[in-house]
Amino acid sequence: MKKLTYVLVTLFLFIITGTTSKGQREDLIKKDLDNTLTDREVKEGWKLLFDGKTSAGWMNAKTKSFPPSGWEIKDGTIIINPETKGPNGGGDIVTVDKYKNFELIVDFMYKPGANSGIKYFIDTETNNGALASIGCEYQILDDKLHPDAKLGIAGNRTLAGLYDLIAPKNTRDNGPDKWNRAIIIVNGNKVQHWLNGQMTVEYERGNDKWKELVATSKFKTSPGFGEVKEGRILLQEHGNFVSFKNVKIREIKE
Repeated sequence: MKKLTYVLVTLFLFIITGTTSKGQREDLIKKDLDNTLTDREVKEGWKLLFDGKTSAGWMNAKTKSFPPSGWEIKDGTIIINPETKGPNGGGDIVTVDKYKNFELIVDFMYKPGANSGIKYFIDTETNNGALASIGCEYQILDDKLHPDAKLGIAGNRTLAGLYDLIAPKNTRDNGPDKWNRAIIIVNGNKVQHWLNGQMTVEYERGNDKWKELVATSKFKTSPGFGEVKEGRILLQEHGNFVSFKNVKIREIKE
């Protein structure tokens, strides 16, 4: 409420002083509205991957249809709800479309002790879908309560890291039951992870250093791990309550 009041007061002052354009005023109004794009974002090439109301654009990584249970859309969020998971429900969901170079934004909120992730470069076709849930992972984890934080090597399974490969730095976690913002930027083989305005991971895939990292990870038996040119975006269902909103992407042109 305080944020909305601030935006309205600021907008009023800009209008009466005439110091902002019509487009800027629209941006001020829209920036606090979930699952929407401002005029500026549209011009910059952003598009929503979640409209806040439907499962359009998403499907189970293996069945190719949206799960009948285990996931729900409520109050403008897409939620992993293990309490609703039936025998044929749940599982990871992926985008229908594939992406190569991009900037991805995902707001997420996890419950205490939760584990999930945002994966990219997902290949759902090779070997009849054998790799449908394997890809580079932006880890979502309650580092204080989930045991996975103490596994792996030197913290490489903690929040905002590259799961089982690179530990994050400068992690600024808002904590459970609060919204955090993840940003993943891919430009060619160069990749960055961001959390709440801080870059936590930066790496280059495909080179000798990358191959050495993979060789010491749980992905060592997956040939060419993380080296596909394009793939789907995945939201991981790990049996814990996690909510997502404001999922948007901007493709970076070569």
